[in-house]
Amino acid sequence: MSDYTLKEELNLVELNLTTVEKSLDNELPSDSRSFTSTLSGRGSGIYSSVFDPNYDSDQDQLEDDSPYPEVRSAVACTDDPDMPASTLRAWILGLVWAVIIPGMNQFFYFRYPSVAIGGLVAQLLVFPVGRIWVRIMPCVKIFGLELNPGPFTIKEHVLVTIMATVGAQQAYATDIIAVQKVFYNQEWDFVYGWMLVMSTQLIGFSIGGIARRFLVSPPSMIWPNTLVSCALFNTLHSHQYAGIGHHDGISRERFFAYAFGAATLWCLVPGYLFQALSVFTWVCWAAPNNIKVNQLFGYHSGLGFSILTFDWSSIAFIGSPLSTPWWAEANVMIGFFVFYWLLTPILYYSNVWHSQFLPISSIHAFDNTGNLYNVSAILDPATASLKLEAYKAYSPLYLSTTFIMSYGLSFLSITATVTHAIIYFYKPIRLQFGRSLREQPDVHARLMSHYPQVPEWYYALLFVITFAFACICITVWPTGLPVWALVIALLIAVIYVVPIGMIQAITNRQVGLNVITELIVGFMLPGKPNAMMIFKTYGYITMAQAMQFTADFKLGHYMKIPPRPMFWSQIVATVVAGTVQLGVQSWMFSHIPDICEPNQKNSFTCASTSVFGTASIIWGVIGPGLLFTKNQMYYSLSFFFLIGAACPVLLWLITKRYPKTILSYLNFPLIFSGVGQIPPATAVNFVPWALVGFIFQYVIRRKHFSYWTKYNYVLSAALDAGTAVGLILIYFCLQYPLGGKIGENTIQQWWGNRVFQETLDWKNAPLKQLGDGEKFGPLQW
Repeated sequence: MSDYTLKEELNLVELNLTTVEKSLDNELPSDSRSFTSTLSGRGSGIYSSVFDPNYDSDQDQLEDDSPYPEVRSAVACTDDPDMPASTLRAWILGLVWAVIIPGMNQFFYFRYPSVAIGGLVAQLLVFPVGRIWVRIMPCVKIFGLELNPGPFTIKEHVLVTIMATVGAQQAYATDIIAVQKVFYNQEWDFVYGWMLVMSTQLIGFSIGGIARRFLVSPPSMIWPNTLVSCALFNTLHSHQYAGIGHHDGISRERFFAYAFGAATLWCLVPGYLFQALSVFTWVCWAAPNNIKVNQLFGYHSGLGFSILTFDWSSIAFIGSPLSTPWWAEANVMIGFFVFYWLLTPILYYSNVWHSQFLPISSIHAFDNTGNLYNVSAILDPATASLKLEAYKAYSPLYLSTTFIMSYGLSFLSITATVTHAIIYFYKPIRLQFGRSLREQPDVHARLMSHYPQVPEWYYALLFVITFAFACICITVWPTGLPVWALVIALLIAVIYVVPIGMIQAITNRQVGLNVITELIVGFMLPGKPNAMMIFKTYGYITMAQAMQFTADFKLGHYMKIPPRPMFWSQIVATVVAGTVQLGVQSWMFSHIPDICEPNQKNSFTCASTSVFGTASIIWGVIGPGLLFTKNQMYYSLSFFFLIGAACPVLLWLITKRYPKTILSYLNFPLIFSGVGQIPPATAVNFVPWALVGFIFQYVIRRKHFSYWTKYNYVLSAALDAGTAVGLILIYFCLQYPLGGKIGENTIQQWWGNRVFQETLDWKNAPLKQLGDGEKFGPLQW
């Protein structure tokens, strides 16, 4: 680095620290209340009609920092372009972790209860390994590349972590292969599986790369979840930035260590020693046999009015409440209160859809005797298609009220997202078409503009290759999915990727496309479960992978990682991870006896795969034509599409008439989709989440802003990582050994680990019981 550049950067650091001190002296930000600010910041007037609830209007003068307090509290506004990032060390470590973590996660995915190594755990594991490498590896060159180029830098750490986690979670398409084997006795060769996984995982990256100018470059696209990782990276490497705070107090490093250790130790209590603290249905304990009490206050199959839990894994099940803005959490809870605590009990106790013969909340499908739906009774095993006569002789398919509500909310959210995007995102999208990184009103974009960008043709070539893989996959093997249907699935993902991406980048919540893709393919190609599963995966996971790609690119944007190494690390690591996951799955099905059987002795019962397979029956075999069309049981839900489309329009008209009111914070796509994880999530995953979010993201943020900037994201990382490590230790040390028989007659049997299981809530009891041979519902269907 030249003396001039070094002097210029030192001056920039001094200016930033001075500005940050001034902002922190104010103690209380405006909390993003400017109604004339724009989504790009600085009040340029381009989008003067657009309200950005995350924007901090008091910081318009921060020309060399982000106008968003959340970003300032977690991200450094300087860069050292000479710091090594894409080193031989980073690539070796990244590829090793891209084998270990995805392989382990795939192995335990089929076990219940499962355990997964998440991004923050990977981030922590990578750090000491990088430091050890510095100490033990020789300083030699291999093919002209240094094996040990010096200190393990923060940029190397980011790159290795991205490679370790980009493909860490189970590849969605592997469930298709498992369901084909378990449900339909179809076992095709490895090449089919590899092409299916590679195309579904990577085609979304190509679309995400093209959309990055809308989802990564603009400063308003803050991606709150990435800020937790940024705070942890900077804490581990002791980097100084706005988040150091203004008040005295222990260092962020020591605070993280204390919180991480406490979270790990505490996890042992609700996770093993006193599990009733996790399922804290205290009202049900007092009245275990009162059905209405259990339905209202239970967590397992009830509505969760008990409110409390002391288990961070339950609180953060839908995402950390410390990383989501409070206004977004409030929108989610509006949807929860209206649709689950108000509308659901009204519908259930009015016996709409014959719901009183079923549990009020369940992930399963039922028949007209109240038992689990026997899909084999209506399935032609030779063709894996519906036998209509058998269906009419057996039973219609019934769903719990919360399950039906989740489908209705999916219908609402999918059309609300379109109209919301047209109203609120049209101008930002139009502007970003012609804006370069240097023109972004944000210091991070200007710093990143010095690095060579990824050419657009990279993404185009990636799309062509993966699309070719997809076409080969669906035509060479008898999937039943024509190429024109594949094109429609990809078009759904392309249409929604920017609107959903902008919503997720601002609110930390993603609108899912799984239900709408199931609905569309169910009408287009009825009676073809393989086609349904593959269409759903290309339509839904393409969008989800695009979000993964852009979120990682935003992390690299914040941490100043050169874009081209970022691109290649994600692509290569995904190919490695997907191949490893397929190999692990193939080995498991060949070597683990009775895998995916309900009573498998090592608990490899494939719970998630069973849910996926049941969905293929509902949408692929029976199809929406027998569920949601006129004269069918759930026909009324089809009107939710119209209601969803109208809601953002009505809100826009009201806020035009009454601007600068609390109504400007309402976001209907978020209200409708924020509770989309119910079921299997329940009130225990939402109400405590919102309470914690209110305390930290509203009260502490407003009253003690400098403490919040210093510790909030570090605390979130510590709680998430500590709990994840604690769960892994519990699993490997106390549950996995001896087939889970440790403490079988002692700790596992005491009151604190049994009381919640001895309630009607845990037993999935319905309000009305049927006698032997009795049925409910219509006589013909």
